[in-house]
Amino acid sequence: MQRVSRLRLTGQAAGQAAALVALSVAACGTTSAQQPAVAASTAPASSPGATATPPTDVKFYGNPSSPISSGVLIPPGRASIWVSGTVPPVLKADAPAGSRERFGDTRTQAAGVLKAIETQLATHGLSLRDVVYLRAYLVPDAAKENKIDVAGWNAAYGEVFNTAANPVKTARSTVGVAALVNADWLIEIEAFAVYPAGK
Repeated sequence: MQRVSRLRLTGQAAGQAAALVALSVAACGTTSAQQPAVAASTAPASSPGATATPPTDVKFYGNPSSPISSGVLIPPGRASIWVSGTVPPVLKADAPAGSRERFGDTRTQAAGVLKAIETQLATHGLSLRDVVYLRAYLVPDAAKENKIDVAGWNAAYGEVFNTAANPVKTARSTVGVAALVNADWLIEIEAFAVYPAGK
């Protein structure tokens, strides 16, 4: 079963959030790009009493057929960077608020956010190849029967991760929320990147 993150809300907001959680689960299900569990055979091996050995390089693990990783091991002492929640860029500034033309659909917004994250990383000498974890917050899309467009998010992710140009399959969380700060935004993404050895 897919895990759903919960927000602590009160009053009317709690009722709305509960409804959206149910809606999100119904809309999302368990997708190949958001696997909630790892088969025992794909998890890092360990045995009772064994001494854990820290990794010497960044190492992803999980189902080889999934476009995302179940987890990531990070060597001790490796510098890293957290990118705050990044929101979609305006596509058409003169489009009226609330119109789809202003920010685009979930896939378009997600692609714009990932591009913005790539730009931020570049200022620190990093790229999307150095991203090890993403957390995305999605809200229901009124144009899609008020369902969260996980497929759109997965499509945008698949354009820049797990590709020939960037084979990295990040660890990832996708969280359904009642709303973002701007009612026109359908997605907000946080990123965590690790510097390569020698940087």
